[in-house]
Amino acid sequence: MSAMPERAFAAPHAGDILLSVRGLKMHFPVYEGALFRKVIGHVKAVDGVDFDIRRGETLGLVGESGCGKTTTGRCILQLERPSAGEILFNGKNLAELDRDAMRAMRSRIQVIFQDPYSSLNPRMTVGDIIGEPMKVHGTEPDRAKRDRRVRELLHTVGLNPRFADRYPHEMSGGQRQRVGIARALSLQPEFIVCDEAISALDVSIQAQIINLLEDLRDQFNLTYLFIAHDLSVVRHLCHRVAVMYLGKVVELAECDELFDNPMHPYTRALLNAVPIPDPEVEANRPHQVIQGEVPSPINPPSGCVFHPRCTLAVDGCKMSIPGLRELRPGHWVACTEV
Repeated sequence: MSAMPERAFAAPHAGDILLSVRGLKMHFPVYEGALFRKVIGHVKAVDGVDFDIRRGETLGLVGESGCGKTTTGRCILQLERPSAGEILFNGKNLAELDRDAMRAMRSRIQVIFQDPYSSLNPRMTVGDIIGEPMKVHGTEPDRAKRDRRVRELLHTVGLNPRFADRYPHEMSGGQRQRVGIARALSLQPEFIVCDEAISALDVSIQAQIINLLEDLRDQFNLTYLFIAHDLSVVRHLCHRVAVMYLGKVVELAECDELFDNPMHPYTRALLNAVPIPDPEVEANRPHQVIQGEVPSPINPPSGCVFHPRCTLAVDGCKMSIPGLRELRPGHWVACTEV
């Protein structure tokens, strides 16, 4: 992915907020006992997350496995009902909507899943997979018009319209993910959650899908939450980046600003782990290795959750939970020692 060209787009206007997440928490109960079950703790998968996404923007959400990225996306989609917090989409709190109201909202909020092999029904043809959302939501009840729309969507995502008669097992991974993208576009959404949408694909196919997502964003004025762990991909596609660690956002900034001037110790370590294509430079550069293991989300550390592994930690880091502070214009960091 290092061969990707630098981005050539400007961030959307700061005042046009499409989605606001405030104090989002998702704590999963841990039970004990088979007959008389009782709660003995909670997995704090997401523990107080705040961010905004502007209309037409792509916000990257990055962090290592288990940090709460996917759970955050699932809460926004209301596939999980959050334990606390607000998710404001065009001013409406999704966490307070009932089932019928949320069903109506789903046509405006869609998702592209990580695994193109398990996210498509193997018993349905590609045409039926893409046309099903239009049938369920009643946006195109006429079968002939729906089939025409399916062919248009296949062409839009770079597939031959004749693929409508194929089954998923007859297609490659990259082709299946294009079908998943076409399905997400079928209801003409405003906002799409891309949950590790390219991580299961070969590197050469990843570049094609990233370029497709970028073209579709510009063509249809889409807004993305792009969940990923590949930082080179994030730098190519995203306007801003939020870094998560153990259920919390520890740094949030414009993409180039974050890559050029990382401030949080965890962000610096993540970027330091990205290999440099030049073997000589890679061999001679110093490496910063994060010591220790990621704590359990069932019993996270007191104070700053990163302090047991942080080289800058002082005694005060064990006591108080740092909030996001704006240290530079648009650059927010949850650390008291930078």
